Amino acid sequence: MLDTGSTGFMLLACSLVMLMTPGLALFYGGLATKRNILGIMIQSFVSLGWTTVLWVIFGYSLCFSGGEGGIIGNFDKAFLHGIGISSMYTNGKIPEIVFVAYQMMFAIITPALITGAFVNRVNFKAFFLFLTVWQVLVYYPFVHMIWGGGLLAQWGIIDFAGGIVVHATAGFAALASVFYVGARVNKNSTPNSIPLVAIGSSLLWFGWYGFNAGSEVAVDFVTSLAFLNTDIAASFATIAWMFVEWTQERKPKFVGLLTGSIAGLATITPCAGFVPLWSSPLIGIAAGLLCYFAVRFKNRMKWDDALDVWGVHGVGGVLGTILLGVFAAKAVNPAGTDGLLLGGSAFFFKQVVAVFAAAAYAFIFTYIMLIIINLITPVKVSEEIEKSGLDEALHGERAYDEGAL
Repeated sequence: MLDTGSTGFMLLACSLVMLMTPGLALFYGGLATKRNILGIMIQSFVSLGWTTVLWVIFGYSLCFSGGEGGIIGNFDKAFLHGIGISSMYTNGKIPEIVFVAYQMMFAIITPALITGAFVNRVNFKAFFLFLTVWQVLVYYPFVHMIWGGGLLAQWGIIDFAGGIVVHATAGFAALASVFYVGARVNKNSTPNSIPLVAIGSSLLWFGWYGFNAGSEVAVDFVTSLAFLNTDIAASFATIAWMFVEWTQERKPKFVGLLTGSIAGLATITPCAGFVPLWSSPLIGIAAGLLCYFAVRFKNRMKWDDALDVWGVHGVGGVLGTILLGVFAAKAVNPAGTDGLLLGGSAFFFKQVVAVFAAAAYAFIFTYIMLIIINLITPVKVSEEIEKSGLDEALHGERAYDEGAL
């Protein structure tokens, strides 16, 4: 029987997750240089449109139709075949069309996260191919294997809202992209608008409540737990990042504080509905500290991950998945399991193996995929275009009309 409360909440959660992609565009757009604002923002917005097309044609079916215990689903629900207006999701509380829309929003934002790593230097044609192939051969299989009843789910892996499925895969794909594409001509570029970064990060934080709490796909006690865990971890990570950066660099940085909030949100994502409230401050502090030092390590190694996608999402996703293996408790969510602190050493080991295997696959596949795409169309723009800026060279537009009165 339709649960109107859960259905209403899931429609709201779906809207919140949709809002995260424009929020990401603003976050990345503010961090980009002045001549590359539109070049990075269009990559997020094109995912809103093109990912929806792919999702309706075959994406949802490959993720959530058939393939029990396998790597990928089948085409039984291609073009949303068999999903009627009264079809119910498996929990019996919401229409399946609401679940289709909700999961589609996850598919939209995941590849968009990667774009911050190669800002200022990738051709749009190459990105469009990247967006398409990466979803089909990286994102869809991991959605199916974990959330669609596939191989990893059968093995006992859990991931509440995307530590493996979203953040670890996107973060390590970003690192592979950095290694393949190489460094920018000018690596010392500064954000064009920190207020824009603040607006974007605010929308991301706001939308993350739908991202995490909505992943319960119902309104119950776990929904409330996931909501509060999300806010607590993000807040503790924000302050932890600010203080460690203040200590290391002698000044509290606003961009650093905002980045710390995203690190906390990414790290709590796999844990949100499976861990007790008392653990979320610890998860947040760990996220703020480890992700900050991951970014410092990246800088020391001269990896030109322009907007710190690996250090925030990759490291955060891996850390959160491992900490889920530590703090998980069936007492707070019977659908989960007990972590290392409650005697679940086998579960902890499985989580560690799964997240590192996912990260390795995403890294290796992405690097090979970029080599193949480069045979079709150049991945990296010329040095001349990079210096002049992608906005006008590739898109024929400018973010700001500097000549206007």
